[in-house]
Amino acid sequence: MTNPASPEFLPAGSRAIPIRCVGTAGWPETEAALSSAQRTYLRATDFSPKPGRLALLPAEDGSIARVLFGLGEAEGAGRDRLAAGRLPGLLPPGSYRLEGGIDPAEAALAWLLGSYRFGRYREATGERPRLVAPDGVDAAEIGRIAGAVAMGRDLVNTPANDLGPAEIAAAACDLARRHGALIAIIADEALARDFPLVHAVGAASVRAPRLIDLTWGSPDAPRVTLVGKGVAFDTGGLDIKPSAGMLLMKKDMGGAAAALAVADMVMGAGLNLRLRLLSPAVENAVSGAAFRPGDVLASRAGLKVEIGNTDAEGRLILADALALADAEEPDLLIDFATLTGAARVALGPDLPAFFTEDEALAGAVAAAGLEAADPVWRLPLHAPYASLLDSKVADLNNVSGGPFAGAITAALFLRRFAPKTRAHVHFDLYGWNPSTKPGRPEGGEVQTARLVYRLLKDRYGG
Repeated sequence: MTNPASPEFLPAGSRAIPIRCVGTAGWPETEAALSSAQRTYLRATDFSPKPGRLALLPAEDGSIARVLFGLGEAEGAGRDRLAAGRLPGLLPPGSYRLEGGIDPAEAALAWLLGSYRFGRYREATGERPRLVAPDGVDAAEIGRIAGAVAMGRDLVNTPANDLGPAEIAAAACDLARRHGALIAIIADEALARDFPLVHAVGAASVRAPRLIDLTWGSPDAPRVTLVGKGVAFDTGGLDIKPSAGMLLMKKDMGGAAAALAVADMVMGAGLNLRLRLLSPAVENAVSGAAFRPGDVLASRAGLKVEIGNTDAEGRLILADALALADAEEPDLLIDFATLTGAARVALGPDLPAFFTEDEALAGAVAAAGLEAADPVWRLPLHAPYASLLDSKVADLNNVSGGPFAGAITAALFLRRFAPKTRAHVHFDLYGWNPSTKPGRPEGGEVQTARLVYRLLKDRYGG
């Protein structure tokens, strides 16, 4: 799978229809600058600068002279910083440029993010509106971010019949080729020997499991390791999910997609770091080779894990990958996973949870989320809850067995496998937009990818 043709800007200087984004405070001044005929038209169409309101002001020849787009109040719960991402779905085909009233870089990125369409199985019909790159923005940087997001969204949106472990690995190999990175795919006997939990989770599928290991950058640069959960489809295993629970399980590799999107941004920008990306890619299927509730499995770290529930497979495959990452004690370790329903119950689909013991890093993560309009919320690694994972026959169980604190106990389970690396962030994300919002079309989403790129860019430049 190659990097998709993501939406691109028109060249600077192209003839285009101006778009004026206007909030409540700036509306009187904007209205006063319009012609008498335009003000009459707006009153006749009952336009006001409420969020998402659009007005196409006609020229004398009947063409569109300019566009007004409402933003509402400058502050408050209703203000969406990606509001301009609504415009590609509202405007007729044509060439447009942003005239003012909004942060041009943020609006330009929102436009490209909102222009995304998943077209693998059904081609989009008709032309789409195009945007001229605003003056003074880094159009190449914005395009790289939008392209990486589009790649990740395409991966999440692709159904499991066309995206299994081999195809996730192929996408990583394609990314490595584009950026000159090194990559190894560990499978078969080597996987069973060195990554026993990954092998056990994927053993029931006819599509063999594997571990992706990509490296890029100078060995002397600060070491940053990304780990992404790559469950191509999750039936729940022998603790099988109900049919409704399987409907969106093609997105269970959303952590791998987010990690790949971050890697694409980092390598494209040439950040001064030594990047490593690890992704265990499996399908959690049902067959005679499936692992069972009550099994005790070895792990790469040497810990023995009792299986309390085969539907808690993501933390198992991440455990082996984290043990590999932790062995070289990276300066920063970040893992991404569509891990628990408990995090969604607590925070909903739009707000990923994150966990870390590093207070300074927690502040930097939260700040980067706000800067990138990619918000997250910190949940505690409450150490006393680790006892909920106790096992009578092994070092620990893969689930707590109770209804409480599921996201926290999952995060505590993962921490057992990366004890050396203190600067470790775990993201528990949903990986899906349940409905279309500005810049976030319904479907697959690489939540936290733009946040992590902003964090790394702030730290390592580029």
